[in-house]
Amino acid sequence: MLLPLGAVATAPPALAATAPKPACTSAQPGLAAKLGKDIAAALKNRKGTVAVGLHDRTTNTTCTLRATTAFDSASVVKATVLATLLWDAQKSRRSLTSREKSLATAMITKSDNAATSTLWRQLGATKVKGFLRAAKMTGTVPGSGGYWGLTRINAADEQKLLALITGSNAVLTDASRGYLLTLMGKVIPSQRWGTPAGAPSGVSIHVKNGWLQRATHGWRVHSIGAFKGGGHDYTLSVLTHGNSTMNYGVATIQGVAKVVHKDLAPRAAAAAGGYAPTITPREAFVAVPGA
Repeated sequence: MLLPLGAVATAPPALAATAPKPACTSAQPGLAAKLGKDIAAALKNRKGTVAVGLHDRTTNTTCTLRATTAFDSASVVKATVLATLLWDAQKSRRSLTSREKSLATAMITKSDNAATSTLWRQLGATKVKGFLRAAKMTGTVPGSGGYWGLTRINAADEQKLLALITGSNAVLTDASRGYLLTLMGKVIPSQRWGTPAGAPSGVSIHVKNGWLQRATHGWRVHSIGAFKGGGHDYTLSVLTHGNSTMNYGVATIQGVAKVVHKDLAPRAAAAAGGYAPTITPREAFVAVPGA
């Protein structure tokens, strides 16, 4: 895949202003204050812009930071593409075809761009927008002209999507949710960085990441994840841009993820290894129409 002409640049990002402390609430005494303090500490002196969304059903804990700030989606949008495909199939009371299953598996587990472009064209803007309305993802704007990687997203909407994927609702059936979670749980090892970093052993991990370099805001690096086990059931979205390199963005996300996992499960041991960032990014996340 190719990026639009002139999309790649090496301009250094500006140092972000002092990040505001995340707004956290919790039914568990002391947890909101600890999460707010630790997330802010993890982001101290980090360059670029970072948005965070966290929700733990077990303790009714929520944290938000720049929840409505817009970012180019890169491949994080692929979870929305599959949710749209499943939602549309539900309306026709049909199962996915073997071809659709093959494309969906490649799109989620390997972040395959060609598969995504095929499904994006099949669905079309009308169906994608229809799903976004049903999901109440009002801040998400599909990329125009076939450029799905330039869909505008925010942390609040990514958390709405994860809530639909992880809990019973009227938008996605349990079968659809299970299918999406299964694929997000089978992402190849080289793409399992980001929000899973520091997750306790024994916790189920479901993740979708994205990264993209453009002329403005440097590298966009995002990670959304769902985690269940050890007495917790939580979702985490961390969106970033203004990163000088992909790995810088990965490190920022993982710094947030590690304190979140630690604060939610302070006595649980972190899972060993497996979440190093991709050293040499080889995937471009802006599809060229017809490619």
